[in-house]
Amino acid sequence: MVIATASADGGEIARKEVPNTPDEILGILNPLVKQWFFSRFKEFSLPQLFGVMEIHSRGNILVSAPTGATKTLTAFLSILNELVDCSQKGILEDRIYCVYVSPLKALNNDISKNLKEPLEEIEKLAGKKLGIRVAVRTGDTTAAEKSKMLRKPPHILITTPESLAIVLSSSKFVAHLGRVDWCIIDEIHALAENKRGVHLSLSLERLQRLSPAMTRIGLSATIAPLEEIAKFLVGIADVGSGKYRNCKICDVQFVKKMDLKVISPVPDLIDASQASMRDAMYTLIDSLIQEHRTTLIFTNTRSATERVINHLKEKFPKNYATAEQTIGAHHGSLSKSHRYGIESALRSGKLKCVVSSTSLELGIDIGYVDLVILLGSPKSVARAIQRIGRSGHRLHETSTGRIVVLDRDDLVECAVLLKSAIEKEIDRIHLPTNCLDVLAQQIFGIAIADRININDLFSMVRSSYCYHNLGFNDFKDVLDYLAGKYISLEDRHIYAKIWYDESTGMVGRRGRLSRVIYMTNIGTIPDETFVTVKISGTEQVVGKIDESFLERLKKSDVFVLGGDKYQFGHAKGMVAYVKGSVDRPPTIPSWFSEMLPLSFDLASSIGRFRRLMEEKFNHNRSREEILEFINSYLYVDGNSAQSIYSYFREQFLFAEIPHDRKIVIESYAEDRRHYAVFHSMFGRRVNDCLSRAVAFAISRTQHRDVEVGITDNGFYVAYEKPFNATAALKLLKSEKLPQILSAALEHTEILRRRFRHCAARALMILREYKGYTRRVGRQQVSSQILINAVRRISPDFSILKEARREVLEDLMDLPAASAVLRLLEDGKIKMKAINTPMPSPFAFSIVLEAHTDVMRMEDRQEFLKRMHQKVLERIGGKAAL
Repeated sequence: MVIATASADGGEIARKEVPNTPDEILGILNPLVKQWFFSRFKEFSLPQLFGVMEIHSRGNILVSAPTGATKTLTAFLSILNELVDCSQKGILEDRIYCVYVSPLKALNNDISKNLKEPLEEIEKLAGKKLGIRVAVRTGDTTAAEKSKMLRKPPHILITTPESLAIVLSSSKFVAHLGRVDWCIIDEIHALAENKRGVHLSLSLERLQRLSPAMTRIGLSATIAPLEEIAKFLVGIADVGSGKYRNCKICDVQFVKKMDLKVISPVPDLIDASQASMRDAMYTLIDSLIQEHRTTLIFTNTRSATERVINHLKEKFPKNYATAEQTIGAHHGSLSKSHRYGIESALRSGKLKCVVSSTSLELGIDIGYVDLVILLGSPKSVARAIQRIGRSGHRLHETSTGRIVVLDRDDLVECAVLLKSAIEKEIDRIHLPTNCLDVLAQQIFGIAIADRININDLFSMVRSSYCYHNLGFNDFKDVLDYLAGKYISLEDRHIYAKIWYDESTGMVGRRGRLSRVIYMTNIGTIPDETFVTVKISGTEQVVGKIDESFLERLKKSDVFVLGGDKYQFGHAKGMVAYVKGSVDRPPTIPSWFSEMLPLSFDLASSIGRFRRLMEEKFNHNRSREEILEFINSYLYVDGNSAQSIYSYFREQFLFAEIPHDRKIVIESYAEDRRHYAVFHSMFGRRVNDCLSRAVAFAISRTQHRDVEVGITDNGFYVAYEKPFNATAALKLLKSEKLPQILSAALEHTEILRRRFRHCAARALMILREYKGYTRRVGRQQVSSQILINAVRRISPDFSILKEARREVLEDLMDLPAASAVLRLLEDGKIKMKAINTPMPSPFAFSIVLEAHTDVMRMEDRQEFLKRMHQKVLERIGGKAAL
């Protein structure tokens, strides 16, 4: 049974609600494949019952299932079956039948191994060679291997999005892509939410143009909204009507059992000392590791990964600091050989524990893991399920996850996250659209491959979900840039890359070096490196910071490096110039750039829980009644419920409980500085928008250049003299927010850096040219000159326009921030301004963010205890009443 959901555009995206029967699948399987399958497996898995027949019938399909639920075999079973059948009948052709695309080279190598082994086993059963070829083509593939593929194309080509784009523009190899039957996109959730996915969506349209009968297969872990991901997978069938290609969705996300708990190492999260809390946390982690065979620990930052391993080795040397390695680190800053070594040791069962930042989230085979520990909130429900799904990797095993929390905000956040995970409320991902830099790169690649009419080109581009509402003017602006219409750019060594004949409407490649330039500069992941920090007026180097951290700095911001405070002045290339001997507190924590942002949907769920708690207190419910509500609403233990009750009670008695329908603006003065704390529970991406807009409004109307600090739960603004924060928020109107934020961003470091990324993707700045590699510093210097050149052409020059869109929609969340302001304007969200003698309990973590760098963790905990004691003293009388 299939439940069809017609989209607003007229296409049919249908959920398949009833699986096929095992007999139906058995009826299509070749006897050899059937014999092999049941030598390895007892029965068909649920994803296989849903998906195999659809793939066999050449139907587009999106299979969403947890890690270890046999998605990959679901995708390949029909394909292997057909290839074995063709081989036995002597009709196997020298062509590519299937293209498999995944985001990771390591995953590609896994798949190659996992396909070649079954084929060898099937050949052993057949007693002869079947001649079915599987090959991997990535950036690591040698020239000899590529030549071999040209002579004898693989029947299954395994590749990455970037390498797929290269072969589509390769005049010799493209001949093998003329009759592709299937294209599998694995880990589609990891691609759809970034520009690699946008790039891939255009490559899929190019591949579909070569192979019109191609079937698309998407494999995804837990994700939402599935209908949007399905549209991303299949694209538009008819641009004129806007009808999507048909696609079946098989949603079997929750077939696996999950054993999830939020745990705290201490019963009291506020009054415990930092030393005792840390000691209890590592004792708890060690006991959990020792109770399980193999444990995978996720931290949210690379630095925390190293810190956890170091503490475990120091505290429990017998368990971890032995001659035989039992614990290892895995994160993106480590060498490829180290990461592969850790993955290999995991597969062979040699490691007791691995600590990772985010690098082991995706589905490479890491062997047997029976426990996943999350240190702190993963900030999204989908990410939590993805991480915890790495345990109990086999189909019928239970995924066991423990989230360890160390403060009260984390406790509430993780408790609500767990409720959402158990009750199947998955936060939605953001899919970038109309990315003009990616469009420029792909049009260049298309022109290299063949001549094409502009109308056909525009139609093909708009067939991609990511460009389905692209305006012709934006498309034409990109074409004009590529065709060299802007002569002034030649002064910056930016020349025409394509030719466009307006009389015939034809587009084609230009210049002998076009293909080499394209092949050596393709991709969407920007080059990033460390930025050197120097004292202004000298050449004294004080250290290095991440480029993503520099993006967040504005003039006069204060940050800590090497234990000292510095005030940011300006940046040139990859050098940041600063002043030393600063007496102000930091405005940007040094770890800010590493932090994962809380998703808008999860933030809204936390806001809803806050509102329900406020209602209980407003109706004078007893402690027992409120505790009963907490225990029935959340999945927490007794200690956690008591901590949550106390936290909310203190906030209610001291100030106001902010929630999803009430923004509280809390003003107080401290150390001759005036603070306004905005309790806006909408996630950091929205708070980034709102805080910049509020600061811009204050600077324009009240002539105060305020300090800003942003968190997931809200933000604060501060200044030496009084200012009116509430009036600034009231000035903001939803329809004007894009213009306000564009003006606020115009001369910021974040726009300059993002323009460089976009200019490199659009091939305005070449990373590789005639055998020379341009370092990131030179790229940045070029982009700073270039940004002024394109502003002179037009403030809305296509690539500058894209840099603004990327900051506002991908890095921040302008649409959600605009929606919040609309709800304020309609009175559906209330705004309440209050004055407090000191920060309220909910404000502790917001105002503490700015001071974290100059406070040791011990002092931070002491500060929290001291503030907590003051709050208790102030609410003592109210509490008695």
